[in-house]
Amino acid sequence: MQYFDIFTHIVVVMSLGWYMITNLQWYNYNLQRVITKHHKVQWHIVYFVTPFLLYYIFPDIYFDIYFYLLYLTSFFYWNKNLDRPLVLTQRVKRFLGILLFITLAIDALVFLSETYFYGLFLPLFLVYGITTILEKIIFLKYKANAKNYLNTIDGLTIIAITASYGKTSIKNYLYQILSKDYNVYMTPRSINTIAGIVQDVNNHLTNDTKIYIVEAGARQTGDIEEITLFLEPQYAIIGSVGEQHIEYFKTLDNIIHTKMEILKSPRLVHGFVHDSVPILKYNTITKFPSNLEITCSDLNGIWFDIKIDNKIEHFHAPVLGSFNAINLTAVILMAKKLGMSIDTIKLALHNLKPVEHRLHLTKVNGKLILDDSFNGNLEGMLEAVQIASTYDGRKVIITPGIVESTMEANVQFAKAINEVFDLVILTGSLNSKLLEKVIVKTKPIILEDKSKLQDTLAKETKIGDLILFANDAPNFI
Repeated sequence: MQYFDIFTHIVVVMSLGWYMITNLQWYNYNLQRVITKHHKVQWHIVYFVTPFLLYYIFPDIYFDIYFYLLYLTSFFYWNKNLDRPLVLTQRVKRFLGILLFITLAIDALVFLSETYFYGLFLPLFLVYGITTILEKIIFLKYKANAKNYLNTIDGLTIIAITASYGKTSIKNYLYQILSKDYNVYMTPRSINTIAGIVQDVNNHLTNDTKIYIVEAGARQTGDIEEITLFLEPQYAIIGSVGEQHIEYFKTLDNIIHTKMEILKSPRLVHGFVHDSVPILKYNTITKFPSNLEITCSDLNGIWFDIKIDNKIEHFHAPVLGSFNAINLTAVILMAKKLGMSIDTIKLALHNLKPVEHRLHLTKVNGKLILDDSFNGNLEGMLEAVQIASTYDGRKVIITPGIVESTMEANVQFAKAINEVFDLVILTGSLNSKLLEKVIVKTKPIILEDKSKLQDTLAKETKIGDLILFANDAPNFI
């Protein structure tokens, strides 16, 4: 029987460890955020706290019945239904490997001592402490290697971009424009943490790159400063700043000061700063978009004018959303600063491709799909609703509301939805009750399980509908 108890102990510890590292990966390996910022506290109770406590409370036979018949079955389906399952990175493999080693070592010592107590806390505590220290050592080594590599690339110009929202779009648009004249590389997807940037430099940045465009994000004060002092960019762009991630920063002032950390680069030549940032006038800072006038924004793109060198320049881009004219203002000013002509910039804008999942318009099976699933701020989501309102046919919206924002912002968003859409599908439980109270024009369909979305759309929508995917949130939120 002792051998079976040892086996059960190993499986219990590894299951709890799997749950633990899954959550740590979601929250950038910050245990405090896993505990205090998790929106599905019931998962912690069901998949960690309950088995942990019952292991000590229940007699072995009753715990075995609970664990093997109920817990493992539930835990398997929980993992299977995650839309962001655990990615087996080298860090995760080290965590699980060390956990298994520690557990086997403890079990061996207990077995040899002829006792029968196999604890859960010690192996989990040790693996977290050991891997935290180990990963810090590994990261510092990789960071030093990346810093040395950056210094070996002759003539490399680095442009760092941050904002509460729009930084990924600015990065992608700037990359497309500058690629007309330069060998440019940008951080892929939404990589914007110091760890992701260090990995990107080490693994993907080639030594013939002339311009490196980097997106810088933050969850706490000092995050952007760390990125800035690592990269030492010559140019910086601060886009629109607002209350995105307010739950982490507490106040808008904290957000603004954190974004302004990007201007601390010792090699800064020039910065382009959105008007939402209250900064004093400097010769090395250009404010935008005070010289911008948007003339048209619809499902065919945006038309806008910018006053440059005392001359009104007319621009058109086949991307959606008037706010993108603001993002493109920073792009145009940055490209001009690097020596590109206005005519070359206009030509590049004419062929600009939209950023995937950010007001990306496609037609599928006779339905018009407006994919704005990677947009999570009030201003951008209201713009998506406004663009959808210009469509003459039936309009459908799928949304979880605004994540990591205020109740007031969600109410404002819900009021806009109520005025425009004929069918509303709310995904997840985070904001559904609040939105449902405000949306009265049509009774919303609430889907707490997003795996049922495809069947729901097939049943509830028809050819000729415009379907807006407004924001998306993983099911752990």
